[in-house]
Amino acid sequence: MIKVYIFQSYLIGWDEFRKTKWLIGYILAIAASIIDWTLSLSMLCEETLRIRRLLRPFFLLQNSSLMKKTLKCLKRTLPEMASVILLLALHLCLFTMFGMLLFAKTENPEYNGEWESYFRDLPTSLSSLLVLLTTANNPDVMIPAYSLNRGYSIFFILFSVFGTYFLMNLLTAIIYNQFRGYLLMSIQTSIHRRRLGIQAAFVVLCCHGHTKRLTGEQHEQVQVAAVLEVIQRVQMKSYYRQAIIKKIPADSCMTGEAFQRLFEELDKDQIKEHPPKPEYHQLYLQRLQSVVCHYSVTVLGNALALANVICICTVLVLDSEKTVTERDDYLEVINCVFILFYLLEMALKNIALGWRGYLSYKSNIFDGMLTILLLMLQISIFATYKLPFFHRKEKHGLMSLWEMVRLINMLIVFRFLRIISDIKLMALVASTLVDLVKNLRAFAGILVVVYYVYAVLGIWLFQGAISPPANDSIFNSTMEIVSANYSMECGTYEQLEYWPNNFDDFASSLVLLYNIMVVNNWHVFTDAYTRYTTEWSKVYFVSWWLISSVMWVNLFIALILENFTYRWDHSHAFTVVDVERTAYQTSVQLMFRESMSRNPQRTS
Repeated sequence: MIKVYIFQSYLIGWDEFRKTKWLIGYILAIAASIIDWTLSLSMLCEETLRIRRLLRPFFLLQNSSLMKKTLKCLKRTLPEMASVILLLALHLCLFTMFGMLLFAKTENPEYNGEWESYFRDLPTSLSSLLVLLTTANNPDVMIPAYSLNRGYSIFFILFSVFGTYFLMNLLTAIIYNQFRGYLLMSIQTSIHRRRLGIQAAFVVLCCHGHTKRLTGEQHEQVQVAAVLEVIQRVQMKSYYRQAIIKKIPADSCMTGEAFQRLFEELDKDQIKEHPPKPEYHQLYLQRLQSVVCHYSVTVLGNALALANVICICTVLVLDSEKTVTERDDYLEVINCVFILFYLLEMALKNIALGWRGYLSYKSNIFDGMLTILLLMLQISIFATYKLPFFHRKEKHGLMSLWEMVRLINMLIVFRFLRIISDIKLMALVASTLVDLVKNLRAFAGILVVVYYVYAVLGIWLFQGAISPPANDSIFNSTMEIVSANYSMECGTYEQLEYWPNNFDDFASSLVLLYNIMVVNNWHVFTDAYTRYTTEWSKVYFVSWWLISSVMWVNLFIALILENFTYRWDHSHAFTVVDVERTAYQTSVQLMFRESMSRNPQRTS
């Protein structure tokens, strides 16, 4: 692989090679990985620090053009983000000084609770207010002072109002505005390049003589036959080719503008048309078909699904204090009746729509698969435990009766999600989530890279730093010995028994990083690793909080707002079916198409 890129560097020339930073980075990453791998072999792979682990995410980024654009947008957005972060830092420092002056140590030990716990020195004061900025230690941080005088609460309220509600939300707004602007420019550049390529293709067709000069005008036209021949030879997905061919006008010639509009179909996904309903000659089948296809039947099916879920919820509440062997059998009977209805509903829909028409709806596929699975489980219960289920204490096969019933209940509750496709607002929200999964893969990919890098760094820095107690007896004796120690105070890592949250392996590192990103009790982890290692460990945790919670979560919120706003503005006149049918039209490019039309000078 490295030979290929060296050869590519030779072909493009030294001047172009120096401008291609990703190519330079790729060669350097390969070279560093080979050197690190050679050193590992010379040490018989017994070393703990392997640099090539940190270089692996680079190859993921290098092979994705959209990830490169996202990183470029982030790079350009950083100055605006840095200005707000600096304002946050100034806000934090000023209130830290005020806090240290307000809660200084006095001669009376009874009035030193706030100083002793949260404002003893500068690092402790900064940490306390930084955690308060995320509201993770509210109201604990002000309780000692608030117990003495209620007026002290004004200090903490002012800090939270200006920091958490003003500056943090301002940061979200800046990220939304700036990043959307730069992403818009990037997408515009891509579309502009495609338009230039299409225009160049039109000029090439003109140069080959497939033209016709318009009378009295300077514009040229290309013969439709030549366009069809080119479309047939170009490598593209079949549904794109068919959509473009359908859009070709029936005239003998085509202008450059019409040629350009053909390729707007590349922004759309395939439209899945539903096959026609079967035609029946029997009158009763025709009436059955009209009844089953009526919307009221769908409402009835959703109402019965809701009734089934309510029955399960009611039984769970009534039997919450009972053991498995003490529970009655009526839930299994109720589920059996509802499963028979689900089976009947599926059969009627197959008769009314035909099996091809039934499978053309995603909601029907979802219903059908779960109904068949429920039926198979119910048959297994009948075959294994017979009626009326008197052998609860015995376990036959892989699962006991209660385990099989519990699985059926979970599938029935999951099947209730069918209502999403029948309610316009819920369908809109669900389609927005699907679009996020489809269009924001680049952002998720970069987040995965950041998680991977910080997990590897966490393992290098903190692996084995905190060891859980070997057994309960040792742990209890340790608690008795150090009961007066700070490490066993209420709310600490040890008292909360957060032992599984550590950096001892890669999986637990990812979970710990996620817990910090959520910011609830993230100061517990920071405090624990500070006590078990050094004060410099706070740099690792605070930097991860800034990248994950402050920057990335706000960026994700901004993109959700943009995606949802686009879908909402275009769905006021839509029905549920329209929302489902127009889902194919949403892409990253289409999200910004209106902005492009409002700013034509940017794409010129």
